[in-house]
Amino acid sequence: MNITIIGTGYVGLVTGTCLADLGNSVCCLDVDAAKIATLNSGGVPIHEPGLRELIQSNVEAGRLRFTTDVAAAVAFGDIQFIAVGTPPDEDGSADLQYVLAAARGIGRHMTGFKVVVDKSTVPVGTAAKVGAAIQGELDARGVAGSAAFSVVSNPEFLKEGAAIDDFMRPDRIVLGVDASPAGQQALALMRQLYAPFNRNHERTRVMDVKSAEFTKYAANAMLATRISFMNELANLADEVGADIELVRQGIGSDPRIGYSFLYAGTGYGGSCFPKDVQALARTAQEYGQKLHVLEAVEAVNQQQKQVIVNKILARYGQNLSGHTFALWGLAFKPNTDDMRDAPSRVVVQALVRAGASVVAHDPVAAAEAQRVLKLDFADAPALLGRITFAEKPMDALRGADALVIMTEWKAYRSPNFTAMKAAMRAPVIFDGRNLYEPERMAAEGFDYAGIGRNTKGAAKA
Repeated sequence: MNITIIGTGYVGLVTGTCLADLGNSVCCLDVDAAKIATLNSGGVPIHEPGLRELIQSNVEAGRLRFTTDVAAAVAFGDIQFIAVGTPPDEDGSADLQYVLAAARGIGRHMTGFKVVVDKSTVPVGTAAKVGAAIQGELDARGVAGSAAFSVVSNPEFLKEGAAIDDFMRPDRIVLGVDASPAGQQALALMRQLYAPFNRNHERTRVMDVKSAEFTKYAANAMLATRISFMNELANLADEVGADIELVRQGIGSDPRIGYSFLYAGTGYGGSCFPKDVQALARTAQEYGQKLHVLEAVEAVNQQQKQVIVNKILARYGQNLSGHTFALWGLAFKPNTDDMRDAPSRVVVQALVRAGASVVAHDPVAAAEAQRVLKLDFADAPALLGRITFAEKPMDALRGADALVIMTEWKAYRSPNFTAMKAAMRAPVIFDGRNLYEPERMAAEGFDYAGIGRNTKGAAKA
């Protein structure tokens, strides 16, 4: 099949590349000429394991191409995926300007029947807005009778760092279609497109459009809720002397609960959970409702990003002048360079503004971190001089008063603790991801504080 992907971010680029790898012909469109130039020269604008190689093989096979030509891209695909960004607006609602701009572009150039797929995460009711935008352009051209279309909701469920595997081995494919003849025609084409994923067993869940749109937000809201719930329990565990890791195992073994998304830490970040929780709460407000649980989930998450900071200040005091902190991990999660809403940004800002110096390491996110930290310190650019970046994890430790762990990269899981102690000014670790066992750290001679691990040693003066 001929497929057009509008938008070459995480979702669009992974979706287009994976569909090409299944044998489809895919044209990826983006209005960012620099991004398209990067892709056409063999580069990849995002970090996603395995993506560069998959893009290269499909470009060489002639199944994948990149363009800024809207007319050509719209003409190419029978199915048009809209996979552009939906950043949070000032009031927390999803900003649909890029989605609707893509829809208008389709309407300006389409001929014949098109399936228009909302792949971006969008609020309930967006498909109707996309349809109206396309119809408006068709009416303006006077070709409404000869250019039919149907808007389908097909939300993505990709985890950054594991997006290719998630796409190629989906646990469900959600399709929201309407009951009209055009909607059923669109459904038939979408079933044909996704047929390779259903050979072992049926993974497709067909529903009405609004329910499909709601499903994506509901899924992310549920996962975010689990994270915030465990973080609150972890903070209480610190007070009562319980170990949240043992609690996690105890409740996770209940099949009604399971183990996923029960790890305590420094809060969630990234491109999905923060904005999707806010957008769903905003949708409720528009309908005169208040989602009390979700508002609490967001509030807990913001507070959780301060937990490590509070532990550090409890030990060293409010003025951190003269102290140097090594920081392992900048990205909001492993296997990505995504710094959007990363908890590390909160911690770095707090430490530096309190007078400390920070030497940070991240396997892939250092460049992106430097870019976003310039924005975070726009009011005090001179403070950026207190932030340096190390090539290797051990380099960050030299002369450090303490190590702060913010991302659970595999490279940090089994370090040489003897070498670490020798490099550091003091053997103190604030572990925001609970990578290490408290008993092991005590035996190694470290003053160690995790999240909810019944370890208050590093919080003592």
